[in-house]
Amino acid sequence: MKLSSATIGVTAMLIAISAPLWANGMEKFTNAKVHVVEYTLAPGERLELAPKHPSVFVVISGDKAELGFANGSKHAAELKRGMATTEAAGWNTLSNTGKSPIDLVRVEFLTSGLAETWGMAGLPPNYKVLAEDRYNRSYEIRIPANNLEPQHTHHDRVVVCLDGAMLEHINPDGTKKPSTLRSGEVTWRLGETHTGHNLGKTDLWVVAVEPK
Repeated sequence: MKLSSATIGVTAMLIAISAPLWANGMEKFTNAKVHVVEYTLAPGERLELAPKHPSVFVVISGDKAELGFANGSKHAAELKRGMATTEAAGWNTLSNTGKSPIDLVRVEFLTSGLAETWGMAGLPPNYKVLAEDRYNRSYEIRIPANNLEPQHTHHDRVVVCLDGAMLEHINPDGTKKPSTLRSGEVTWRLGETHTGHNLGKTDLWVVAVEPK
């Protein structure tokens, strides 16, 4: 990933070496519901954040990290590709204590959330819910090559693609539209009901994060 040193006028969030906020991060997009940034951390590097809103981290790569919290406590974490971890608002640090670079996507929620649980509602049984709270539902989607999945319904969502595939969505009325995702792609998709069809020769693996 190409790193950016563009100065952003936000002084409440600084990395440990006092460089500009996006010195080791790349803003992907912002809308009324989410602010999404992808971060990379070399071994030994530390990131300091002061998120104003709760967030979810989706891990693309990395092995070990240490999380620091506003109360001074620290927590060692084993990172796994495709894991989704919730993060509270307030000061937090993330240190790469492993031997591999860390690449992760941070989804900050800009809504006030909902006091309700979605669970597996609307989702096919082959999906796996990774994290849920009042601000989001995050889940894993896997579609083997040349396979169809059952019809299901999504909310508006951030899609983090771990393994890409050639896809199409089949709408309830039978119409079709292209939906191909590339490995490493991070995108925003609106809620809809459809059937997913993997047209290609590679298995699809994505993590979807739905803000409430």
